Amino acid sequence: MDQLVQATTLFLIKDDKILLGHKKTGLGKGNYLGIGGKVEKGETIEEAAIREAEEEISIHNPKIIKVAEMRFVFPEHPNWSQHVHVFTARRWEGTPAESIEISPAWFRFCEIPFEKMWNDAMFWLPAILQGHTLQGDFLFSEDAKVKEVSLREYRF
Repeated sequence: MDQLVQATTLFLIKDDKILLGHKKTGLGKGNYLGIGGKVEKGETIEEAAIREAEEEISIHNPKIIKVAEMRFVFPEHPNWSQHVHVFTARRWEGTPAESIEISPAWFRFCEIPFEKMWNDAMFWLPAILQGHTLQGDFLFSEDAKVKEVSLREYRF
């Protein structure tokens, strides 16, 4: 596997709505994004996705399904570069709650605030919500905007 930092992101889905987290701290502060973070040493990717959901929005036992792998490369900010494993869940225990890092919010699929997200999401999130599974590579410019994109269907 590549040398990029391994990370996860999870999107809870209920009917025609998706849960996004409004990031309150750190990288991506002020953006809406999926729930997730870095994979810790000794942890599987799936364990990391479940742990992050518990830590960030207080839900338990999400029934996760892997839907994408994305490589995000920031040449001007190499420490931001990540290999992100994307999951969805339609079943979980508990009610999403705010944490010190994330304020969760539900959005209808047709009302996703792409203008308040990292701008790569508009390239792949709609396809995920339509049931596609993807692999993607994104190269970002110095101002953290997508400069190059490569997306392909992939079965996990």
